[in-house]
Amino acid sequence: MDARSVKTIEDAKAIIEERNLSHVKVGLFDNDGIMRGKYMSKDKFFSSLDKGFAFCDVVLGWDSKDQLYDNTTYTGWHTGYPDAPVKILPETCRDVLDEEGMLLFIAEFDQQAAAICPRSTLERIVEKYHELGLNPFCAFEYEFFVFNETPKSVREKNFQDLESITPDWFGYSMIRNSTYIELYQQILDMSEKMDFPIEGIHSETGPGVIEAALSVDSAINASDKAALFKTYTKVLMQRNNMMATFMAKWSNDCPGQSGHIHISLQNSDGSSAFYDKGNEHNMSAVQRHFVAGQQRLMPEFLSMVAPTVNSYRRMIPGFWAPTHSTWAVENRTTSLRVIPGSEKSQRVEYRIGAADGNPYLALAAALASGLCGILNKWEPGEAIVGNAYEQDIPEELKLPATLWDAAQMLKASPYGREMFGNEFVDHFAASREWEEREFRKAVTDWELNRYFEII
Repeated sequence: MDARSVKTIEDAKAIIEERNLSHVKVGLFDNDGIMRGKYMSKDKFFSSLDKGFAFCDVVLGWDSKDQLYDNTTYTGWHTGYPDAPVKILPETCRDVLDEEGMLLFIAEFDQQAAAICPRSTLERIVEKYHELGLNPFCAFEYEFFVFNETPKSVREKNFQDLESITPDWFGYSMIRNSTYIELYQQILDMSEKMDFPIEGIHSETGPGVIEAALSVDSAINASDKAALFKTYTKVLMQRNNMMATFMAKWSNDCPGQSGHIHISLQNSDGSSAFYDKGNEHNMSAVQRHFVAGQQRLMPEFLSMVAPTVNSYRRMIPGFWAPTHSTWAVENRTTSLRVIPGSEKSQRVEYRIGAADGNPYLALAAALASGLCGILNKWEPGEAIVGNAYEQDIPEELKLPATLWDAAQMLKASPYGREMFGNEFVDHFAASREWEEREFRKAVTDWELNRYFEII
């Protein structure tokens, strides 16, 4: 049986018996999009398929460095970090990179914990679309830098003077992808084996940077594939004694790293809800309302898309990352790029997204804001013509400049609470406030260089 043909609990049990596996891998994704998981024995896994299992809810109560939040109510020292119910999703079954015969299953938090689980949060937004007879389709594209380093060497160097796999700025270079054909082929082979197929991959502008565009799929599937792509790209590189980073901006001397999302909507009969050839740029009323919602609510939902302190290092003029909530047709200086085409290709590119975002939450924000526009029949502002960085943009479209400010806007957003629920908004905003406070404790190299002697 092929791993991706598994759809039911019975299928999952059958393939494990067929492969005579004693254990399988089970993983889920936390607030930051980090995959947490374990090997599970066959007997335990079979029982978990039938009844669910328990996973310590600390993974919803700590940060990317396993440091415990001190400002959340869902879990913490006050609750004693109990187990939370988790359900395994048979249809997510996959073969695993470099583990012959091994299977991987994605799980998600259930019951009360589902209110703050990233994957469940996206599912609730997608269900709102289904209630309207609409089905979102999405494709993620990621930029990531690759280094001739290991987890040990980068720490020995204090993350300074790192050696990228290639020098100089060689965007779309046939020299680079032909010279490093073995590495590119490993990435492509992995993407096929683990079912997050790559539509296109190339060198990007910057030393050692690669961009991969994943193939389009329904919203939940696309997010699963994006989250697994990020996870296993890191695994693949480390198995080659290399490292990949998806930081939004790892160096002052290099461009930031995007995580753009291409989005389209289909009607229940499979036709495009975005395409109307009788309108300008083929934009249907639904697409106009969708873009209007994204434009209006992008500042309020930005912490879900740009979730780290580092995210805001990328959003500066002239570095291909927007600073205001703007839209245009075929214009890469704006936050939203409408791409006119055929009924099959008509879409919008959510360009504010960065590589460091949690795919489930970034897409939830992009879809929820568009849904608000559809439900309220909002109309977008004037489309930008020319360079968006050089134009006078209304103040209400300015994006928050820090993670703290973005978290405050999410907390205060009535649309955020309506779309995502109070439990999610309160928990996630608190987790971003924690992240900002952790940063403020740090003494940076910039401060030492600026103040150590002269002040």
